[in-house]
Amino acid sequence: MPAPPQGPGAEPLFAAPPSEGRGARLWLGLGVAALAVVLFCGGGGAALVGLLISGSQALNEQARTVVTDYLDAVDDEDFRKAYDLLCDSARQQESPAEFERRVSAEPEIASFEIGDVSLTSELSVPVDVTYASGGQDNLQALLDQDQTTGGLRVCDIR
Repeated sequence: MPAPPQGPGAEPLFAAPPSEGRGARLWLGLGVAALAVVLFCGGGGAALVGLLISGSQALNEQARTVVTDYLDAVDDEDFRKAYDLLCDSARQQESPAEFERRVSAEPEIASFEIGDVSLTSELSVPVDVTYASGGQDNLQALLDQDQTTGGLRVCDIR
């Protein structure tokens, strides 16, 4: 490129870009961008973990409630209420009268303690029971989600 002409009023074709502070601004901008990425990703990760924990707690609470309501209804011999807490597949297998005959013939439960939901191939919760006769047993309450209400229903306790 030729040098600019000498003389009064002559200016170079292009002004040179400023060079002072250029590196500092670049690194400051990159640092701010990295901080923003860390904050957004970290906040999203924390929100996801919080959502999973609260969802798990809600599922445990709903499972404990439905199993408690079912076992209390059986204990109170309110077989209609207990039958209404059954899942659709369990109600299709037996009528309310058959259910009442079967459940009333089972040993009476004096007390029970419900554990946490197990998310294996089946949705279930462990139930430690003490029978009125004095024996103890570890049972599993199999649960299913009601398609119309979204709530949990008892399918079987074995």
